[in-house]
Amino acid sequence: MATISSDIASAASLLRRGELVAIPTETVYGLAANALVADAVAKVFEVKNRPYFDPLIVHIPSVSEVGKYATTFPEKAKQLAEKFWPGPLTLLLPKKKQIPDLVTAGLGTVGLRCPHHPLTRSLLDQLDFPLAAPSANPFGYISPTTAQHVQDQLGNKISFVLDGGPCQVGLESTIVGFHEDTVIIHRLGGLGVEEVESVVGKGKLKLDLNLSSNPVYPGQLKSHYAPKKKMILGNLDELLVQYRGEQVGVLSFKTSFALKNSFVLSSSGSMTEAARNVFGMLRELDHCPVDLILAECLPDTGLGRAINDRLRRAAQ
Repeated sequence: MATISSDIASAASLLRRGELVAIPTETVYGLAANALVADAVAKVFEVKNRPYFDPLIVHIPSVSEVGKYATTFPEKAKQLAEKFWPGPLTLLLPKKKQIPDLVTAGLGTVGLRCPHHPLTRSLLDQLDFPLAAPSANPFGYISPTTAQHVQDQLGNKISFVLDGGPCQVGLESTIVGFHEDTVIIHRLGGLGVEEVESVVGKGKLKLDLNLSSNPVYPGQLKSHYAPKKKMILGNLDELLVQYRGEQVGVLSFKTSFALKNSFVLSSSGSMTEAARNVFGMLRELDHCPVDLILAECLPDTGLGRAINDRLRRAAQ
């Protein structure tokens, strides 16, 4: 099994040798490799069993590093980076040649992000290369939000998990691209649409989620973040009547149900708390003695949009 430790020096040493290390971020735990070495990046795809057509996000320590890996840095991208980095925002920018094509699945853009976690920020400061780091889970499964989640899923395939405690956001980053004067959200995530719009201006933002089995940006696969057990999304009162007599687990937003295997994302109705809990509770339900998971959507505003995106893809 992997060593779980907060020893940054050990993590840095392994990464310099081309090995993989699971790292904490404010969003989810990532499976990191030297983003400039194709052989190291290839190990990420192998360990996750991730298809090579699905691009990776590259993590950098600060805004000042963007010019090393992107050929251009549009003004609106700069404004977003200055406002929300470090944080749960990935910027899609034209890549420089030192980013291997394997990282971007042969595409001309690379997703860059500056994570907001003290351990990983310290780790990046000690390295002279960026880290390619998708979520540290088997491809298509629920994203990990604790070091133990990583251990349970990949501990027999990697040697080290940098333990930074539970993730504070709990949803992957929001992915934003740029075309002429338009800012495009390609993946909903831990930064709300309204927050992006507050910087770029109304009428300058559009959504292009384009869920596909052949993504052109990270995070666009239609079926993803899924438990192994079948999951159905809908009105919980109706679903509980429909599946009465079956062994079911329930994931609700804020209503408690008198069932043994029932989880509430936020009894106070907090979107932030719900985002922090959604992957962990899906994981717990997947390990409960149930045959079916019933869940409901949240109000489709703010972080609720991103949570609903994950729930819908988990229920595919």
